[in-house]
Amino acid sequence: MYPLVGYTDVSCHKSAMKNKLLLLSVFAFLFFSCSRTGSTVNPLRKDVVETVYASGKIISENEYTLFALSNGTVKEKRVKEGDAVAKDEILYVISNDAPAARLEAAQSTYENAQKNVSAESRILNDVKLTMQSAQAKFSNDSLNYFRLKNLLEHDAASKSTVDNAFTGYTISLNQKKSAEEKYYAALNELNVALHNAKSQVAGAQSDLNNYFIRSEQSGTIFQMLKEVGEAVHAGEPVSLLGETASRIIKLSVDQQDIDKLKTGQEVLLKTDVTGNKIFHAEVSRIYPMMNEIDQTFRVDAVFKDSVDSGLGGFIHSSVEANIIIQEKSHALIIPRAAMVADDSVQVKRDGKVKTVFVQTGIQTLDDVEILNGLDESAEVIIPNKK
Repeated sequence: MYPLVGYTDVSCHKSAMKNKLLLLSVFAFLFFSCSRTGSTVNPLRKDVVETVYASGKIISENEYTLFALSNGTVKEKRVKEGDAVAKDEILYVISNDAPAARLEAAQSTYENAQKNVSAESRILNDVKLTMQSAQAKFSNDSLNYFRLKNLLEHDAASKSTVDNAFTGYTISLNQKKSAEEKYYAALNELNVALHNAKSQVAGAQSDLNNYFIRSEQSGTIFQMLKEVGEAVHAGEPVSLLGETASRIIKLSVDQQDIDKLKTGQEVLLKTDVTGNKIFHAEVSRIYPMMNEIDQTFRVDAVFKDSVDSGLGGFIHSSVEANIIIQEKSHALIIPRAAMVADDSVQVKRDGKVKTVFVQTGIQTLDDVEILNGLDESAEVIIPNKK
């Protein structure tokens, strides 16, 4: 991994330059060129920054892919890349003659079921008339029975006449109950049929809706993957959408560096779209799960600058970034190549080579900060490369 940007000092003076955006890879060889004496260097004072390198791409916030929910052929393509769309706006129409016919049939069945439970229902009216007739006959037979029974108590009617009236009364009562049961059973069956027909309409409508591919939220169309006449299959991606203005920088950070990161840290980055222009961002989210394929963690950052100032509406442009971990002004620095171990260097002192133990601080690709053990007068040896 190689840093993209950072602090540097090319003057060899003690006052550090304030421009953070110079490329380390270009100027690293100049850091100590003014003070080299053969194979030795003197420690220098300068501003230094520790960064973590990351790469990735710019994505739209709430970016999502739409998938086809049914098999068919693209009948209509109603939008194109770059269009702004509203929530539930139709993007594609897939051929749908069969589901449309099923919906029409279901709606016809539902309308017929509605008529069957309405006041004009012939089925209900027939059983209702039968019930009303039975009720009228029972009412008449009931009056006749109780009238004759009263006369019998006054010896004004014969017992056989009353018994016959009671038989007629009982038969009428049973007929009345049967007619009522038939009426309410028919009404219940028709209501069940209406409910089932309504469910069939809803199911057929849902099936038909699967042939109309709609946006899930307001935003911008970034990619349309099908053209009119092309076949589509259920589960196949057909469009990429996202928010119109908001962008997220999706970065990959090596697992060895992830513990140095926290939200709010400054990010300096450049993209292939804008060349060497530097954008400022900050870490917004660190994901806890490692990608086992490349041994990296996902880290999201958000722009501090206006996206429209340079990136426009482009997404998925590749990004190189430095996440600033810590920085220090006027730090004492030696080349990283001068370290003979993690905690020691060799110096020339009184004509002899001596090993000196040092306490280090910030470390970059090229430099090491010395906290204790050396001063600016020390002649630090840079070991020859074998």
